[in-house]
Amino acid sequence: MKLLLSFLRMPNQTTIGAAVETEGIGLHTGVHCRMRFTPAPADTGIVFRRTDLDNFRIEAHGRNVARVSYATSLMKKGVWLSTTEHVLAAIYSCGIDNIFIDVDALELPILDGSARPFLDMIDYAGIVKLRRRRCYLKVLKHVEVSDGDRRIGIYPADDLRIGVFVEFAHPLVRQQRVNLVVNRESFAKLLSTARTFCFLEDVERLRAAGLARGGSLDNAIVLTRDGVMNGPLRTPDEFVRHKALDLVGDLALLGRPLLGRVEAHKAGHALHTQLVSKLLGNPSLWMETSSPELEPDTVTHRPALKRSVSAHAAD
Repeated sequence: MKLLLSFLRMPNQTTIGAAVETEGIGLHTGVHCRMRFTPAPADTGIVFRRTDLDNFRIEAHGRNVARVSYATSLMKKGVWLSTTEHVLAAIYSCGIDNIFIDVDALELPILDGSARPFLDMIDYAGIVKLRRRRCYLKVLKHVEVSDGDRRIGIYPADDLRIGVFVEFAHPLVRQQRVNLVVNRESFAKLLSTARTFCFLEDVERLRAAGLARGGSLDNAIVLTRDGVMNGPLRTPDEFVRHKALDLVGDLALLGRPLLGRVEAHKAGHALHTQLVSKLLGNPSLWMETSSPELEPDTVTHRPALKRSVSAHAAD
């Protein structure tokens, strides 16, 4: 049984089966962005390409984290890319190892504020199994990061598990918790539709700071003092589910599929990315596990989109 489980954990690397694209505005900049998912060869990793800047590449990796104020932004050699977490969460949860994400602006489109449209794009494109075996990052020793009563830690495990706790002094939120083993099925069912959220009292402050310029009632939950402006909620615990979604996206910055258990207590992008940096910065805390080439390339079935999204196959 242990041998079988080990084999199931060690599939070949993957990419998507076809190019697919969408477009929309950025949550914080309000700038229009066209985004395309494009297949990539083995050992490419998850790579953003700024098509407006001669396809300049920015790898989705902890070394390129630039700023984590209300979103996770990447920067390489002065080239900026913002609000990457929702796209990365969809890609990472689907076990896609290699993909080019082509964008023509400095911020990814927010669409409906969740990761579901990006998951639908992946479903539409299909997934290709490559000849090269996947390499995992397996946690050997625990590591923790804290800031006051906010904390996050990662611990050894044989799969990717997360536990997320949030607490807000609002009658619709209060204390919420979610636990799951992260894979395509659990992400789709439990996390993918959870939208980003903000408090109405913070909107003007955010806009004064140059943020939330593209925010609207169509792409974010807006909480009033004791209710929600644009209900109904998709689930009563949509808030903690979205925080868990953000965590999955930030874990993609490890650059490898993770085998470990992550516990986040009132954490956010700053602590998520600090944990990624601390783990990557100490190789004694983890090891890479891999296996040799075995299987030929195959392409999965490409189902029709399950919901109406602004995604379509690219030419």
